[in-house]
Amino acid sequence: MKRFITGGRLAAKLSTAIIATLFCGALQATAQDVGISEDTMAIEYDFNGKTYVISRNQDHNNRILDRFALTSRPCPGHCIQPMSLHKDVETVGELELLSFLQEYVSTGKGFLIDSRGSADFEKGTIPGAVNLASDVFLPTPNNVFFDSVMNMLGGEKTDAGEWAFNDPKDLLLFCNGKYCSRSPKAIRNLMAINYPPEKLHWYRAGLQSWAGLGLSIEVPE
Repeated sequence: MKRFITGGRLAAKLSTAIIATLFCGALQATAQDVGISEDTMAIEYDFNGKTYVISRNQDHNNRILDRFALTSRPCPGHCIQPMSLHKDVETVGELELLSFLQEYVSTGKGFLIDSRGSADFEKGTIPGAVNLASDVFLPTPNNVFFDSVMNMLGGEKTDAGEWAFNDPKDLLLFCNGKYCSRSPKAIRNLMAINYPPEKLHWYRAGLQSWAGLGLSIEVPE
């Protein structure tokens, strides 16, 4: 009987120790900072004379913005987009987008393009994004911005009136999310005027996923 009681008490003590260890571990995990990756808390890059810092929200109770919480928008209009738009157009995730900002945007070799309308853009966007809606890439008589945008992207107008892109910028385009057709439309409009598809990159998950990860959102001034 004595051995049985001693063994029972030992088991109880071991159980208590294990539970305490697990509980303390959970508290430590909760107290940890919210990083972008295991070795990166934030990324910094320069664009247009301004330094941007992107990190994740550190509030463990933070929730996604209400405007990105809806799940059932009507289709047509908000249909699920394919994973790939073209064999030469790269589909990227958040980490690739962050690398793009440092390797292309910060060095003047590319642009991050928000393909949404100005009303959505003004509510908040990825820091450093340029707002160029999909229709800006259409060469229509009413599009007074077309030529200047093409020049900005590295295009030259030929004697035949077509656009040649001998030294084009790398462009990474996005819109609201996997249901948003505006960045796919912008990419198709660009390819229709001979923009090299290998210079185009697409963040398919868009602002909905970006906000869902608590990444920095900038409200333009």
